[in-house]
Amino acid sequence: MGSYLLLASDARTVEKRRGRNSRKVVRPSRWGCPEGQGEAMAIDQVDRRVVSERPTVTSREAARGATAPAVTSFTKTYRTTAKIVGAIYLAGFVVGLVGSGLFQSILGATGASANLPAVAASSALLAFGAILWLMAVAGDAAHGVLMFPILRRYHERIAFGYLASRIVDAVFIAVMVLFVLLQIPLASAFVKAAVTDASFLQTVSGLFAQGQVYAYDIGMITLGVSGLMLCYTLYRAKLLPRLVAGWGLIGYAVLFVGMLSEVMGSGLGLASSIPGGVWEVFVGVWLIAKGFSSSGLAQLGKDASPIDTAR
Repeated sequence: MGSYLLLASDARTVEKRRGRNSRKVVRPSRWGCPEGQGEAMAIDQVDRRVVSERPTVTSREAARGATAPAVTSFTKTYRTTAKIVGAIYLAGFVVGLVGSGLFQSILGATGASANLPAVAASSALLAFGAILWLMAVAGDAAHGVLMFPILRRYHERIAFGYLASRIVDAVFIAVMVLFVLLQIPLASAFVKAAVTDASFLQTVSGLFAQGQVYAYDIGMITLGVSGLMLCYTLYRAKLLPRLVAGWGLIGYAVLFVGMLSEVMGSGLGLASSIPGGVWEVFVGVWLIAKGFSSSGLAQLGKDASPIDTAR
């Protein structure tokens, strides 16, 4: 009798505290508890233990689980981008080098005005060199487009600045190629012209040659600016080893100062382009072989949206 009172009292207490997860089973009790209150209390206690032992997920863990697929997709997408950018670096170096060699062999160090007969004789080869340079121009613009989404993750203004400067660089190099191509009809006219007209055509050819030089120099100055923005971001975001990114910063700074002084007649243009040119070849191979740093991409991709990762 005393045990019944104890069980009945406990059952009423549990009944008041029971939540929606508890179940009340009514069946005859061998202890004589009316309405199966003793077993209800026991089942309620078991249910409470099951609920209390369920693992809980914190908001931080839930957010981490939600962003993990986005970060992985972001990293894979821009590893492919790194390989393409690296290939463009190497291709741009090759076509630019070959195109420059063709220009120098036909136009000469003194410019086309003194070599118009040679230009007329090798017009097809000169046009081929111009096509190679236009391929390099397309690569310059492609750099800005491909790197824009990555740079934008770090700093939006830098991304837009890099894209704009690469486009300006491409425009000035295209203008340089145009000045070279204009030498072809001038050379054809020079071969057929009289002596008095030939002097005038040589003067015009000299003006085009000077315009070619200025367009190239301004394009390289713009390249120096864009390279500084790129390498600064690569350094801060740790997308490349900091030693490599620092080398790029120095190389493009030398290019910028050297080409700026070249416009003023210093003659340092070619020498100033060597550190940045070697860096582009090295980084081209690096990006194809290793890509951007996984930790750097993961850090940039933490805030990536589904739209960004679907690109």
